[in-house]
Amino acid sequence: MKLIIGLGNPGETYEKTRHNIGFQVIDELAKRLQAPAFQKKFNGQYTTVHTVQGKVILLKPMTYMNLSGECVRPLADFFEVNDEEIVVLYDDLDLPVGKIRLRQKGSAGGHNGMKSLIAHLGTTEFNRIRIGVDRPSGGMKVSDYVLAPFSADEQPLIEEAVQKSADACEEWQKTPFIEVMNKFNGS
Repeated sequence: MKLIIGLGNPGETYEKTRHNIGFQVIDELAKRLQAPAFQKKFNGQYTTVHTVQGKVILLKPMTYMNLSGECVRPLADFFEVNDEEIVVLYDDLDLPVGKIRLRQKGSAGGHNGMKSLIAHLGTTEFNRIRIGVDRPSGGMKVSDYVLAPFSADEQPLIEEAVQKSADACEEWQKTPFIEVMNKFNGS
């Protein structure tokens, strides 16, 4: 079993913002895997897909970013998901726009959604895919920046990052995460 979590904020207002890049990857995976409609439970939206490699759960917490762990813990417990069977997709200010980085564990790196996940899961030992959104320029506040949409120039880079992130998640269904890291961190 695999639990793939995309972090973001609920509602159309936030749909195409930097903070919702995780939701965009989940939507892409749902399309690729021909997933059934998302169900609402555990303060989130999830769908379950049965693949040749096993069960895959796609999750979008609907708790708002900073409370994401409140959704993830109960769902992980209900489906009896082990920490190593989790991957989290989220925006990262410290990576250039469109760059992705995979890691097996680590700190929250200042990301409030990840802080919530770590607090509720009680561990930093879970997989993650960080998707670069870069830092704001010109004195723009970080909170305003992550809730703003990507520029027209950034859009092709983000579309490519969404595709690569979805590719990595699909690869992880059949390959150990360390090997997926080696493959995608080099590209």
